[in-house]
Amino acid sequence: MPDLVDLRSDTVTSPSPAMRRAMAEATVGDDGFGEDPTVTELEVELAARLGKEAAVFVPTGTMANQIALRIMGVPGTRVVAGRSQHVVAYERGAAAVNARVQLDLVDDADGILEADAVQRAIDANGLDVSAVFVENTHMEACGTPWDLGALDAVVAVGRPVYMDGARLFNASVATGIDVGDYAARADVVMTCLSKGLGAPVGSVIAGGADDMERARLERKRLGGSMRQSGVLAAPALMAVRENVGRLADDHARARRLAEAVAERWPGSLDPDRVRTNIVVAPLAHAPKVVDHLGTEGVLATMLGPTRLRLVTHLDVDDAGIDRALATLRRILSGGRE
Repeated sequence: MPDLVDLRSDTVTSPSPAMRRAMAEATVGDDGFGEDPTVTELEVELAARLGKEAAVFVPTGTMANQIALRIMGVPGTRVVAGRSQHVVAYERGAAAVNARVQLDLVDDADGILEADAVQRAIDANGLDVSAVFVENTHMEACGTPWDLGALDAVVAVGRPVYMDGARLFNASVATGIDVGDYAARADVVMTCLSKGLGAPVGSVIAGGADDMERARLERKRLGGSMRQSGVLAAPALMAVRENVGRLADDHARARRLAEAVAERWPGSLDPDRVRTNIVVAPLAHAPKVVDHLGTEGVLATMLGPTRLRLVTHLDVDDAGIDRALATLRRILSGGRE
């Protein structure tokens, strides 16, 4: 079989030869002592791009989210979040283990939190609300990016805001809104470098200097204090410097996939919702579709038992998309579901 077309996630990318050279040649030190110059360079550069005082390099976006819960969620209070956000639905209940807060979930089916819903949660009798978490782009909602008006409305509610910006650069490219303008609406923000940007490992959490000192402490407590981690920071620097502009290609390819899915299963998906690199389509027979795609070397995955997910990234080019489209058309003509 020819090489696989892997549309399961944008986390599956392999480091480029140039990234591998950067890893081999990176200047390193013990980051546990704050002595890795490549990590420091990455943190300083990302803090500047996000308009924050400081940043901390962490192994994963999940760890960044958990750190945010620990530094922003006051024990014995509530944190408001969308019911399908990553921190709620995809971190194995880590919030219940790592933070002494209660998650208060509101609807986010369209990828945003309505400010009125957040306000109602705050006004409800019971525990105080110490923070509001938002996700940009919102993965489950076809990678929907936020607009600034909706963010400003949430900020105006008056509680500290954390932005899970795992795909923040995708949001920026799709909307034309600078990542710094997005981050300015959040007290603390995270972004992943190992998704659309293609680094092999790593995320950055950024915010005020005092918060980031606390973030370093919580990173240590969670086992994320790395040592000669410049070998990971070096390709992450390349990713953020060289791979942002090309995210538009991923977005265009995802739109082609969305149009094909909408053609095959009318009413399952509005292609206009697909503005970044994620296609999510409710299909009762999603497992059969995934199996059929897999028999022809196109890998897909599901969100739960009835939603097909396809994700584009830098390791899938136009030829790979053409192959995926041809496979979808064979499902169309052959009637296999």
